Amino acid sequence: MRFAHLADCHLGSWRQPELQQLNLESFKKAINICIEEKVDFILFAGDLFDSAYPPIEILKEVFSEFKKLNEARIKSFIIAGSHDYSVSGKTFLDVLERAGFCKICSFEENEDSFILKPCSYSGFSIYGYPGKKSGLEVSDLRKIKLAASDNFKILMLHTTMESAKGNIPIDAVDIKELPGADYYALGHLHLVHEYLTPDSKYLVYPGPIFPNNFSELKELQFGSFYMVDVNGFVKLTKKEIKIKEVLHVEIEIENALTATEKILSEIESLDLKDKILLLKIKGTIKQGKNSDINFQVIQERVKEKGVYILLKNTNQLKSVEQEIEIETDNIDQIEETLINEFSKNNKSEFNKYVFPLMNSFNLEKQEDEKKAIFESRLLAEINKILNLKLQ
Repeated sequence: MRFAHLADCHLGSWRQPELQQLNLESFKKAINICIEEKVDFILFAGDLFDSAYPPIEILKEVFSEFKKLNEARIKSFIIAGSHDYSVSGKTFLDVLERAGFCKICSFEENEDSFILKPCSYSGFSIYGYPGKKSGLEVSDLRKIKLAASDNFKILMLHTTMESAKGNIPIDAVDIKELPGADYYALGHLHLVHEYLTPDSKYLVYPGPIFPNNFSELKELQFGSFYMVDVNGFVKLTKKEIKIKEVLHVEIEIENALTATEKILSEIESLDLKDKILLLKIKGTIKQGKNSDINFQVIQERVKEKGVYILLKNTNQLKSVEQEIEIETDNIDQIEETLINEFSKNNKSEFNKYVFPLMNSFNLEKQEDEKKAIFESRLLAEINKILNLKLQ
């Protein structure tokens, strides 16, 4: 038997249309590989969608892909992840299930435990428990039990496992806290991780179907999933989904006034044709300010060079902090003195609003006053100061 293990598709996540399309194309490519290699079934270990209520355009595409799987007689088993999970328990995963395109793993909650029911298929028993927001599933997982089965057992979870979390200071599940299974199909952590348990069973994170942010694009560059063959032993095959090449460029600057020319010079010799360009600008600006960097000109130039999309990161671009020396004998007036000094060195028509706005935030919520009424009162005060038309 052969099955595929996918996780963290996050369909609909990117706000840039170009990357949202790549995410969808990666998902479609994974489905096509599964059909071509004639898998018997597919595990979707959480976060198929980026939200419990994805856009209708994404839903149409996903339904089309699941229809292809259905026509190829490939079964799909699924759990919700922390993104497509809903406290109400109702998501668009239910719509997929009702259409006959997949089976959602279910469980029963008892006083002191969660009994996971098996989805049985051709000698396999597939169990699953959904991921939840903020890792709230972790404490539940320490209380799960598997309904009895003599089949090859697969436990599908969307959570953080101790073996994979590294130095991240978050609560995680140790493999010793889980019931025994023959294969642990994990999702949630966007990394590729294979772990052989003490009893020689595999615990696997397959990585996301497509990187979900700037840092993931830099680190992973493309998506992946696993093909698993079971024939008396377990054989893992990692499948990489490469669609566009990712190019990472890091430039350090000190002078914002000449930064645009420096950046253009750095990228001029690069082959950007149909590539994802990750442009990281870092350093401490000693001359000029961030706004002196003309990213519009940079964007126009990389487009001329045929870039697929440019993503920029300026998180590590800092300005030299301006020191303000003040003299005052009254400690109670230090705040006022600081603001006056700053306003004198930084001329702006908005400086006149600083003191009135600060005073407006001294408004206190009255006893028994409803939150909505207090907020309306605060907004009304701000409206008076800024002369805004609030809806």
